[in-house]
Amino acid sequence: MGYRLLAELVMLLHFGFLAYVALGGFLAWRRPWLVVPHAAAAVWGAISATVGIPCPLTAWEDAARRAAGAQGLARGFIDTYLTGVVYPEEHLLTAQLLVAALVAVSWTGLVVRVRRERV
Repeated sequence: MGYRLLAELVMLLHFGFLAYVALGGFLAWRRPWLVVPHAAAAVWGAISATVGIPCPLTAWEDAARRAAGAQGLARGFIDTYLTGVVYPEEHLLTAQLLVAALVAVSWTGLVVRVRRERV
């Protein structure tokens, strides 16, 4: 497999991970055991967003792009593909808070569903 294809696959994996962080709690409504990996993903996402720890997926994509002879990622994954593309740069905090709200709603819904099933 070529490095360019590898970079594209890592990019898609990264988008999938971000979608899981935002929406994975809703999957736990059907499969409650998924709340554990979702909690781990959400904690990683929160730490990465607040502390600024770089994601290994970003480093892997960047390395694969450079190995393919292309320009690597000049900025982080979110800064490259989302901020200023999907939402305006000045709304980064709003986007982060929206994701946090989605996680909170999904976990609250899970608690409600589990309590209803026990009654």
